[in-house]
Amino acid sequence: MKKYLNLFDFSQKVNYKTEILSGLTVALALVPEAIAFALIPGFSPLTGLYAAFILALVTSILGGRPGMISGATGAVAVIFVGLILELKRNFPGIEPESILHYVFATVILAGVLQIAAGFLKLGKFIRLVPHPVMFGFVNGLAIIIFMAQFPNFYQKGTENLLAGMDFGIMLGLTLLTMLIIWGLPKLTKAVPSSLVAILVVSAIVIGFGIDTLTVADTMNEGESIKGGFPPLSIPNIPLTLASFKIVLPYAAIVAGVGLIESLLTLNIIDEITETRGSGNRECIAQGTANILSGFLSGMGGCAMIGQSLINTSSGARARLSGITAAIMLLVFIMFGSGLIEQLPMAALVGLMFMVAIGTFEWASFRTFKKMPTSDVIVMILVTLITAITHNLAVAVLLGVIISALAYSWENAKRIRARKSFDKNGAKHYEIYGPLFFGSVTAFNEKFDVQNDPDEVFIDFKESRVADMSAIEALNKITERYQKIGKKVHLQHLSKDCIKLLKNAEQIIEVNVLEDPTYKVAADQIREGYKIL
Repeated sequence: MKKYLNLFDFSQKVNYKTEILSGLTVALALVPEAIAFALIPGFSPLTGLYAAFILALVTSILGGRPGMISGATGAVAVIFVGLILELKRNFPGIEPESILHYVFATVILAGVLQIAAGFLKLGKFIRLVPHPVMFGFVNGLAIIIFMAQFPNFYQKGTENLLAGMDFGIMLGLTLLTMLIIWGLPKLTKAVPSSLVAILVVSAIVIGFGIDTLTVADTMNEGESIKGGFPPLSIPNIPLTLASFKIVLPYAAIVAGVGLIESLLTLNIIDEITETRGSGNRECIAQGTANILSGFLSGMGGCAMIGQSLINTSSGARARLSGITAAIMLLVFIMFGSGLIEQLPMAALVGLMFMVAIGTFEWASFRTFKKMPTSDVIVMILVTLITAITHNLAVAVLLGVIISALAYSWENAKRIRARKSFDKNGAKHYEIYGPLFFGSVTAFNEKFDVQNDPDEVFIDFKESRVADMSAIEALNKITERYQKIGKKVHLQHLSKDCIKLLKNAEQIIEVNVLEDPTYKVAADQIREGYKIL
């Protein structure tokens, strides 16, 4: 518990100027993202901005990865579209205010599930995500970030490109932003190039009165980012089983998607910074942030890879940058809305283009000829699913499943049996490779039961009995020999294999015939249980 109380990591050396300036840059980048994600399910911009403030602040203080930024995200916002449709089907004529209460209840319950995952130490299972899946996830996310910027080049509310001078101005300012972000670090790294690019382009637009798309233009008529401190919102929904059945599935999805995206982002930032974060601590932080978000009028969210990369590429490595970003975002909402709404979208689009380019794993192209074909297929598949469906959790889960199946298939082909006879005429089978559900068919094909001598030895020194399918295979093969009066000895079973076999005797009949090694080891294990 002590590590959860060490909130601020005071032992870490902090570059205050870099952290504060980087936090300011992230705060500026959070504004249009939070607004856009809030509009996906039809919420007020403030619902997304409040969520961004609360998540950024809480996870920066409590989280397991200093420098990582959380906020309202598209992956979570899309889930609420399904929840709203479900509510409208079950409660025709439901008011928008009532829908928000269900959303807040869902976010709170999702937070509880995430905290439970943290205390149960489920964060470690992110290790099961293979590297090709990570490559595919990152590349797909980069494509999503890149493609999400193109609507800014269309006339508002239409699918028509900006025409003539309007398009030229938008494109020119975007390219200028990208040029500054790319070129300034070659001259100096005293200040974050992203912040300089936003300030320079904004000064040009505001100073010369250039007519171009601004943050205010991305919002619906009459909407504004101006607001106060997030108001308290205790969900007012019927405490019935019917309501719980509606909320629980979506809360579980929000919790799962949020944790997958957050833990994958944590891994990516770990690789960039060459440090190690705590996945379980991050689970608890995300859950705490979502609970507070639900009680303070926020739509919930998770880690944001784009903003996290902006932060780390600006040099931020401590918690101060995330805290600064959250506080500055609240300052913008409460006092600086008029100025923020004048920011040109071209500057923010250029920034996100550079984030997408930096996020994409260009090195993955060089691995095509070096990686196994199955890994290449998994990487491409995860990239496409992520980019097309925007459902990061499904893409990652499918990638993990396909990788696991490919691994099982490869290992199933590796089981071998070396055959020999001793001076007494007994036949020996030396098994190589794992015996599990995928390899039992090949294992059974190794034995010539009818023509083998009366005594057979099956040696597992170079193998391992891995699961119930393997136990059943052993049961069947020894049973076949037993039926025709032949004796089988199982040799060199590992202790965990013996324990597995003894446990299985309660479920199936395990035909282990007169193997001294097995009996002695089994007796030792039973004696150990008695001592314990």
